[in-house]
Amino acid sequence: MNWNKGFSALYELQKVDPLTWMDAGTLDFTAGSISRTNTGLMESADLTMTENPGECWVRVYLKARQESSGARVALFTGLASAPSRNLDGVRVTYTVECYSVLKPVDDILVPIGYYAPPGADAAQLVATLLSVGPAPVVVDGEGPSLSEAIVAENDMSRLDVAWLILDAIGWRLRVTGDGTVHVCAPADSVSATFDMHGNDVVELTMTDEQDWFSVPNCIRVVSGDTYTEYVDDDADSPVSTISRKAKRGGTGEIWMNDSAASIADSESLAEYALRILRSNQEPARTISYSRRFRPDVLVSDWVALRLPGIGIDGTFKITSQTIELGHGCTTAEEVVSI
Repeated sequence: MNWNKGFSALYELQKVDPLTWMDAGTLDFTAGSISRTNTGLMESADLTMTENPGECWVRVYLKARQESSGARVALFTGLASAPSRNLDGVRVTYTVECYSVLKPVDDILVPIGYYAPPGADAAQLVATLLSVGPAPVVVDGEGPSLSEAIVAENDMSRLDVAWLILDAIGWRLRVTGDGTVHVCAPADSVSATFDMHGNDVVELTMTDEQDWFSVPNCIRVVSGDTYTEYVDDDADSPVSTISRKAKRGGTGEIWMNDSAASIADSESLAEYALRILRSNQEPARTISYSRRFRPDVLVSDWVALRLPGIGIDGTFKITSQTIELGHGCTTAEEVVSI
């Protein structure tokens, strides 16, 4: 199938056996949507059903048809919760909220005193933390070692600690439609390009904004028992303490904190602090739009938007998606500049 072209869409809901992770029987539903983000539980779905599924694992499929070709694609796998019942005369429907495959991981606290030592294989630690759920967990490639120890607080879940480790090494999670969790490196190439010649893949009703308000001009970098601070007081900089003081009053300072997780071997703490502050002083550009569905493009992936006619031409990171389970499987997407 050519996903850049239009297609007709039907949907299928299957119950999932948590032991085999295979489909285990069809359920009926009439409408729904899927939400994705690149933090926390990462995914959820809201379904309208004609029956009460109880607490069970479910999987939503898209059945796409395009001329003489077609595809059946898993969109979401998650845990259905107790539904609310809606009555309209004799007609009964159920509103079912479905949680991500990461929900069982978030439900379990780490042992008191959990400690990830420096030098440990960080990606494998994350995979072990996530393995308490029924969803398959895969490490894509060889992950870096921890440069510093990570000590969990007593109220942290296994998912909380997994995110701490991922943040420390700059890696990410990627959850595919069949519920498989991939522990992987950050994207380094675009997963899709959307342009003016792509059969109108992107709808041209868009929101485009840049936030200068929170751009930092001071940084504190803490590494072990040492730290360094850097203050941007360049009078020619529009975001320096001097410029901000003139506009806002007070000290004009906007601080950020960093743990030196990505410091290079040949880089001093002061050089690192300057580099990180400079990289955060370009305000993020956030663009929101709707487009045709693509099964291979998920949150935290990169997309190229080549729309110079409306002043948008660059590479962006996907931060959220909402998929409407309706005509055409429209995907609403938010991206930020990288």
